[in-house]
Amino acid sequence: MGAAGSSALGRLGLPAQPRPAWLGVAALGLAAVALGTVIWRQGRPRRRRRLQQVGTVSELWIYPVKSCKGVPVSEARCTAMGLCSGHLRDRFWLVIKEDGHMVTARQEPRLVLVSITCENDCLVFRAPGVDPLVLQSKLPSSNALHDCRIFGLDIKGRDCGDVAAQWFTNFLKTDAFRLVQFEKNMKGRESRDIHPAVVQNYQVAYPDCSPIMILSEASLADLNTRLEKKVKVDQFRPNVVVTGCDAFEEDTWDELLIGNVEMKKALSCPRCIMTTVDPDTGVIDRKEPLETLKSYRLCDPSEKQIYKSSPLFGVYYAVEKIGSLKVGDPVYLMVQ
Repeated sequence: MGAAGSSALGRLGLPAQPRPAWLGVAALGLAAVALGTVIWRQGRPRRRRRLQQVGTVSELWIYPVKSCKGVPVSEARCTAMGLCSGHLRDRFWLVIKEDGHMVTARQEPRLVLVSITCENDCLVFRAPGVDPLVLQSKLPSSNALHDCRIFGLDIKGRDCGDVAAQWFTNFLKTDAFRLVQFEKNMKGRESRDIHPAVVQNYQVAYPDCSPIMILSEASLADLNTRLEKKVKVDQFRPNVVVTGCDAFEEDTWDELLIGNVEMKKALSCPRCIMTTVDPDTGVIDRKEPLETLKSYRLCDPSEKQIYKSSPLFGVYYAVEKIGSLKVGDPVYLMVQ
């Protein structure tokens, strides 16, 4: 009889019945078994996923300013918001109009001619026909904050000053522009607001969709067999280029391990008119290679509500575990 039963007998004025000794032993035995089971389960190593090498990293790219030239790097840290190397962070700078709306090579194709290097803790911008612009990597907190708009979503940006604004205005010669910088303490754009098909929760600064975009050399080579004028990889602005796999094999990869960075597929990369900007001349063609991609890289009809009529080329990834990666790293598919 339990403690509740004994106390009830006492309230009735009846003597409590002694508890058989075997019950106490049995209870202790059950408790020990239960505790042992918990400890065993907690102590069991988590089921490891099998690693299957699907390729090797051949190139790493950081694009500090949205739509400007990329910077090839041999190694990089991978944060939740994308690749970084020294003061260079992927798409942490943005050209805007004075009303805060983003400006990209879709509207100003000559932006692709602007290169960025990091020299003595400064960012140096170079472009044809203008003197270099030298910008401190850390901006004064007294610089104005702008409310910026990227594909209809609000995000902040710290103004990079009048000299930078005049430099971009003088180079592009079409409007008044300003340059802003995203700071780590600012709130990024939420993945669920960027695209409803993305199931992961993450934030990005000024990229279109996700922190990382992956493309294979084989996919680019396949496209070039169909084009009269060949295109280079920087026309598609991937962060990670993979060699050693079949064309479009990256479409099938879900969870990846590169270096000690874990990534999970967020979305296939739908392509737009941006791909028709020649990165060497800054001239927008508005046709190729987009038209050719549309001829054979449209989505499955079941996904048309997601991608509509945009051809797919490359894959967006969310960062599941931050770390470092380098050129030459194996690319592993993590299999359950």
